[in-house]
Amino acid sequence: MGENSPRRTMQLGKIPRIRLGEYPTPLAELPNLSRVLGGPRLFIKREDLVGIALGGNKVRKLEYALAEALAQRATVLITSGAVQSNHVRLTIACANRLGLRTVVVLRGEKPSLPTGNLLLDHILGVAEVHWVDPKGYATREELVRATEARAQELAEELRRRGEVPYVIPNGCKPLHSALAYAGCVLELLEQMRAQNLAPDAIVTACGTAGTQTGLILGSLLFAQGQIRVVGISVSAKAEVLRERLRRNLEEALRFLGLDLPVPETAIEVHDGYVGPGYALPTPEMKRAVELLARTEGILLDPVYTGKAMAGLLDLVRQGAFRGAENVVFLHTGGVPALFADTQAPTFYPA
Repeated sequence: MGENSPRRTMQLGKIPRIRLGEYPTPLAELPNLSRVLGGPRLFIKREDLVGIALGGNKVRKLEYALAEALAQRATVLITSGAVQSNHVRLTIACANRLGLRTVVVLRGEKPSLPTGNLLLDHILGVAEVHWVDPKGYATREELVRATEARAQELAEELRRRGEVPYVIPNGCKPLHSALAYAGCVLELLEQMRAQNLAPDAIVTACGTAGTQTGLILGSLLFAQGQIRVVGISVSAKAEVLRERLRRNLEEALRFLGLDLPVPETAIEVHDGYVGPGYALPTPEMKRAVELLARTEGILLDPVYTGKAMAGLLDLVRQGAFRGAENVVFLHTGGVPALFADTQAPTFYPA
């Protein structure tokens, strides 16, 4: 294409996708929690109720990933994650719908008894589980890289055996995440418009940053950038995530053929709620999980949504949403992690 040729744009609805979830996922108001906090008006978007294997935000992303896998005539999926990975659970479940086997690489020590998501992986019939021992890795980032490298090694082994493997990175490709959650914003806008409302802000947990990328993209595409997207980090520093979000957004806009400016203010991440580290409990997370359960009867997970809700509660108390009428919390799922043996002491101390 010549330098002066018009840029080709692509509609979101024309991108190959396999529908695996039940949509729209519910949108519920949280009047009791709003009352406790003294405002603003709070809502929760229930991605945990997407309708497959106890739900979660990975389902929307996997719809694009598995469409690509089938286009490549894949015979087996390979993915990786932590021992209690929600992504791994949902990859196995979605692969089952399409008659594909799943091989997974988990970072961590193999427990004597599987609980939480790991138990569900086995119930779902994971084909193979490979382990990467955390000993010898100085940081979580090194361990993640080693786990992903092992996934690539397994893909090569399977190719030599005549298989066609498709590797899904932990949390899915940033592009698939961006497309999925841009579509989720459109769905949310339709749900709120039916009530003569519009969202002023969306609050989400930010891990790999894919979901937040899509929410920002959706705000730009469908709401003129007027929805404030607030990310609550569950692991990385804010500056690392902001840079990742910029790269992800640039890739998604390039793919769609769009030349949209992304204001610096559109990329908002708070990293003050991580605590001692990824998947490690904090008192604020515990209080947030218990508060939502005891006011609205809704369960959050201890790794992602619990810390994200802790962030939301603190920001509300600081007055960070002053002027925002309607704030939506994105429930990204992960509740099976509550039933991991490591979480029991947090909520039921001896």
